[in-house]
Amino acid sequence: MTTDAIPSTEDALVEHVRAAKAALLDDARAEKVAKQHARGKLTARERIAILTTEFFEIGGLAGPGPSNNGAATLVAPADGVVTGIGYVDGRPVALAAYDFTVLGGSNGAVGMAKVERLAERALHDRIPLVMLMDGGGHRMQEALDSRLAAPGSGFLLKLGDLSGYVPLVAAMLGPGFGAPANIASCCDFVTIVRGQATMGLSSDFLVKNGTGEDSTNEELGGADACARRGVVDLAVDDEHEALDAVRLYLSYLPSWQDGAQNLGERTALPGSDAVRIDHLVPANMRVAYDVREVIEALCDDESVFEVKAAWAPNVVCTFARLGGRPVGIVANQPQHLGGALDGPACEKAGVFIATCDAFGLPLVVLIDLPGFLVGVAAEESRLVRRSARIGYELGNASVPRAVVVTRKAYGAAYVVMGGGRSIDADLSLAWPTAEICAIPVESAVDIAFRAEYEDAEDPAAKRAELIELFRANIDPVLAADGFGVDDVVLPSETRRLLVECFGRTQPRRAPRVPGKRRSITPA
Repeated sequence: MTTDAIPSTEDALVEHVRAAKAALLDDARAEKVAKQHARGKLTARERIAILTTEFFEIGGLAGPGPSNNGAATLVAPADGVVTGIGYVDGRPVALAAYDFTVLGGSNGAVGMAKVERLAERALHDRIPLVMLMDGGGHRMQEALDSRLAAPGSGFLLKLGDLSGYVPLVAAMLGPGFGAPANIASCCDFVTIVRGQATMGLSSDFLVKNGTGEDSTNEELGGADACARRGVVDLAVDDEHEALDAVRLYLSYLPSWQDGAQNLGERTALPGSDAVRIDHLVPANMRVAYDVREVIEALCDDESVFEVKAAWAPNVVCTFARLGGRPVGIVANQPQHLGGALDGPACEKAGVFIATCDAFGLPLVVLIDLPGFLVGVAAEESRLVRRSARIGYELGNASVPRAVVVTRKAYGAAYVVMGGGRSIDADLSLAWPTAEICAIPVESAVDIAFRAEYEDAEDPAAKRAELIELFRANIDPVLAADGFGVDDVVLPSETRRLLVECFGRTQPRRAPRVPGKRRSITPA
């Protein structure tokens, strides 16, 4: 027998480590993996392999350790969460994938320490934090102990540190009640899979025990319910689509707040609707149209990525590219409530504007709205407070901002949307179809001149005469004449002006009030 056939101490140690790491892989856990696949779900490691081109695991050998309450030692590979640094389209991200095959993906003390360590790496390395959620919540085997529970968790504090500094992303790929929902709610972008994932504070079992209410998990936190409520940004049909959405979202953003923008082709062509953009917005104020067609016509072809489309559809918030440059677009949608702003629309647009500003994306605002939603229900919704959110965020944004009045632009809502000189926009334009005034002419005549036309011999004719008289003063050319806007331009000229503006302006403007600590968000 040669000496090569006798294992050395070093060989044994190497084999010991190799065996420990091999036990973590899906191949070593065939029964658990088969059950996960039977649920129609991918494993945590399969998800990582699909999302990343390279992955460097951190804490793979970590586990829950021996029990301190006399119970059997838990078997929990990687303590139920796979963590590390992955590369998505060539850029590093801090990545955590909760493993439902390990104690339902529940959060143990060591697993949470791993995720907190990952958050620290995201902060120090200035890279996005991405979390693939499947199961989770407190691990009951560890949670029923005051000594362990009393310190709480510092993870939400760390997410607060990261918010607006690096992109925060969550993909809900399985059960997500309790802690996973709290974590995901701190993220900038959340996607969820229909039919297999949930997101909410309490499951049907806890709701029944606590309140007696009969409900289903789908009703409480199903994908479409969450999308309709604005809890998530995008509901998708399968995990591959969810992971694609994560990749797409990250493609519009830098790795951190002051990172290099992820620019595309400067020579990119506009969408197919560009050839008819001059005729997309009807001159008749009562005729609705789909503002998404206008956005597609203005932006680079196949570059538009809308978020929260199912919630507050009266305002459209979308990422896109102009000449390869990532931008954020906020647009009133005449197909819903005529584009009028209600509370959810103000919140939706406000958060989107803040996200774009945090990561240096220039903003484009397309205005076409009759005003704010009116009535008792609107007032009960605290719209009077929530209505200030869009103007507040636009005014505080330090990125370049361009505002385009496409059609209706009335009163305070016009101001809130940043019209004219309201937010000192870098570019302020109006289209030939723009109608800028305090309120619609017909309403103004009915409020201020009702007595005059009702006393006339022919009230209807007198009313029509007054409307025609005042309408003569409502002209986008007059708006430009008073220098309330920079210019009146054709829709077909607008893309070129936006590309030029964002290519010229500084990426950030100086604070309006140097030394001021912060503003207080209206809500």
